[in-house]
Amino acid sequence: MNTSLLFSTSTKLALKNDPPGEWMPNVPDGAIRLSSGFPYPLVVPVAELQSAVNRLVEKEWDLPLHYVGSEKSDLLQQQLQVRSAVRGMKVASSELLVTSGACQALDLLARVFLDEHSVVIVESPTYMEALEIFRNYTSHIISIPVDEDGIQTDLIEEVLRERMTTGLAMPKFVYTIPTFQNPTGTTMSMERRVSLLELAKRFGFIVVEDDAYGELFFEEAFPTLKSLDEDGVVVYVGSLSKLVAPGLRIGWIAASEEIVSAAYWFKKDLDHPFAQAVMATYLEEVDFGDHVVRLRDVYARKLDVMLEALAEWMPDSVTWGVPSGGYFVWVRVPGVDTAGVLKAALEAGVSFIPGKYFYLDGEDGREYLRLSFSYMSEAKIVEGVRLLGDVLGLLQITE
Repeated sequence: MNTSLLFSTSTKLALKNDPPGEWMPNVPDGAIRLSSGFPYPLVVPVAELQSAVNRLVEKEWDLPLHYVGSEKSDLLQQQLQVRSAVRGMKVASSELLVTSGACQALDLLARVFLDEHSVVIVESPTYMEALEIFRNYTSHIISIPVDEDGIQTDLIEEVLRERMTTGLAMPKFVYTIPTFQNPTGTTMSMERRVSLLELAKRFGFIVVEDDAYGELFFEEAFPTLKSLDEDGVVVYVGSLSKLVAPGLRIGWIAASEEIVSAAYWFKKDLDHPFAQAVMATYLEEVDFGDHVVRLRDVYARKLDVMLEALAEWMPDSVTWGVPSGGYFVWVRVPGVDTAGVLKAALEAGVSFIPGKYFYLDGEDGREYLRLSFSYMSEAKIVEGVRLLGDVLGLLQITE
């Protein structure tokens, strides 16, 4: 029986897209992973989380292992509300939904807002997994370029005016990573933050703010779009993956009660009682502010090491951005298809993510690549950049 004939129309359309995770390189054992947007292993609070598990089980025994779970799950929601308030976002309990990481949050929002006829605006380039999620629901995705000040809101306005004038469908939402963007590391200026919120109010769309890296600033903090929102146009997506541990899969949506209720309607995973209770117990016992300050210090130093290595080992034609926070450095290699270079880089012992995976049209990103300074040690960062510089240098000599 050909069961695929029974698939829904939306599933058949989604399966025509590239397979999920195609962007992830198959990194050989021992290679230096400058591709991995993971926390640095030495700052993942393993001992503290182990202690949290022990305390939780000693106190509540089997409760966190049941469907209903521990009362700590409710505590986690309260802790996220407090953390939101520290950053200028007042969120009621009915306006917050804990999710299995930011990706589930994005998928729930896509399910609430999108169908095959819906229009979405994204940054160009943007987070590759967000593109994968949105493509599962609609093919009507418009990309707007990012420059050193973030998404170009003047171009958004041009698109909106043209679509309104010609009677084309207006976008349901704009998806943005305004602070230390993945992959470019850029941060949206205050002027553009205000402009984007004004456009959302004027043209009637939602802004989905992905803030996975916002607390990892090395120079100054930037206000979230949610904290600037006076008209209820921002849906905030938060995550503890980059700040604590991605394997616990703790993310959340902060939005109007109407949106949160709709997302909850489709959230049929029965939550993750044990992971949520462990996280709540951990947060209950640590000074999370101090923990984040330590992360900033560690990652700021690792960024400096990568920038110094790039300056020393990259060919003269190669350029890169200088982020003020986050995990990533965005590199341009003029005249080179970076996807074609990846095999040689892996053979040399270093990995990266080719730029094409961050664009709707991969041709737009062929000269770019993303490096992560978060995961590897400082010594490995230097060695990885040296190896990559050697590969690119040989390629230029060959050409």
